[in-house]
Amino acid sequence: MSNDPLVERAREAALKAYAPYSRFSVGAAVESVDGEIALGANMENACYRLGICAEISALTAARQAFGLDRVKRIAVAGGHVGADGRLTGAGPVTPCGGCRQAIYEAADLSGIDIEVISSNGDGTETIASTIRTLLPHGFGPASLADAGD
Repeated sequence: MSNDPLVERAREAALKAYAPYSRFSVGAAVESVDGEIALGANMENACYRLGICAEISALTAARQAFGLDRVKRIAVAGGHVGADGRLTGAGPVTPCGGCRQAIYEAADLSGIDIEVISSNGDGTETIASTIRTLLPHGFGPASLADAGD
């Protein structure tokens, strides 16, 4: 298990995912600069493209709880929830491209190169990076400075 409480919160969030089609549950935990935590989990839909990623779910909750401009870190964990109710999975789960873009938006708003911690399902392997490493040369609010009035 991970020693990072944020990773553990992401793993707990994954247990509340709605993933009947892929059976791949993902949870995300967003931490503010003040230590507040917002959680989210993926939610699938029979119309596949209407599914929501855990990171987007957690960022939406973070926006409501403390604001995107106060995001410091995000942890993502995922895998299969077994019959015993435990999350398993061998490889660390990294945010998809769309989620990286959403995290980049928060980083641009906060001025913080948000730390992204990716964990496998059982929390035994993590990879820490920053959003600007995961999405170099990203496009965010600052990119629109020349848009005019």
